[in-house]
Amino acid sequence: MKRRAFNGAALAALALPLVARAQGGGDSPHRAAYMYQGVDRDARILAEGRKQGKVVIYTSLNTKDSVPITEAFEKKTGIKTELWRSSSEKVLQRAVTEARAGRHTCDILETNGPEMEALYREKLLEEFHSPHFKDLPQAAFAPHRHYVADRFNFFTIGYNTNLVKEPPKSYLDLADGKWAGRVGIEAGDVDWFAAMVKHMGEDKGLAFFRKLAAMKPQVRSGHTLMAELVASGEIPLVATIYNHNIERLKEKGAPVEWKALDPTFGRPNAIGVARNAPHPHAGLAFADFMLSLEGQELLKKRNRVPASRAVKTKLNDFDFQMIDPVITLDEDAKWEKIWSELFLGGKKIEKETD
Repeated sequence: MKRRAFNGAALAALALPLVARAQGGGDSPHRAAYMYQGVDRDARILAEGRKQGKVVIYTSLNTKDSVPITEAFEKKTGIKTELWRSSSEKVLQRAVTEARAGRHTCDILETNGPEMEALYREKLLEEFHSPHFKDLPQAAFAPHRHYVADRFNFFTIGYNTNLVKEPPKSYLDLADGKWAGRVGIEAGDVDWFAAMVKHMGEDKGLAFFRKLAAMKPQVRSGHTLMAELVASGEIPLVATIYNHNIERLKEKGAPVEWKALDPTFGRPNAIGVARNAPHPHAGLAFADFMLSLEGQELLKKRNRVPASRAVKTKLNDFDFQMIDPVITLDEDAKWEKIWSELFLGGKKIEKETD
């Protein structure tokens, strides 16, 4: 999976109205339905969802992965799906533009964490309940609970097993001189960098990354590419790899392995129900399906990392924490400047697109 190209300028254009709107709003007209927990909840949602006829979904999950999920949902529930897929940034922009024009088209929003947080600030999401919440780790929930992670991207190290016999036990080990010229980092992982620095404490964290930068790591764009370079042996070890990218190559016989180091940070991809959804029960039924064991197994089958602890996968079987979306929404300029000076020679950061 490729990272979204988060456009700071576009977000800044939204920021002023977001702040103003955050003071108003109030509850969704569908809040009672979204939060209902009676014994007849599931049957009521399904019956009302079928009456509403369809669910409209805006997502950044590519069609190769999202279409099989919507087809399974339709087969199970009889509720039709209308899917609009684009980059995470465009999902945010379309939803905001429509809402400001008084058009409420979508029922479900499913995309990257920072964009979901921006949608929350814009008052486009509403808190909801799902019986499948019990299977999710605490890290899956935003503090305000207006969206919940349905899938993750985890930052781990990835290495070539023919070239690396003793992988590092901590990130600090990468500052050892024996790793000079043997480590790679992905060029756009600014939010991971910021989260690591904050976790270590800014002075200690920046000191570590200065040491890492002095060792001249290989910097390339694209997590999929980085995994392939590890598999080929061009880069022995990558410090910022998505573990599922390594796992895919490992299943094909490549001499690669990944390892979760402490702290392991993740980027959430989350799902939320629209505050003014035209098909609220159908939307809630789809959210339930995505978070259910069946929906989460489908994500696993598509080589995604499911959020649910009910799914048996080593891809999320370790302690982890989420990158605070505030880093991307409010602090991006600060961290991009430092990152660029350390690893890119002051050049502009080229980030992946979805």
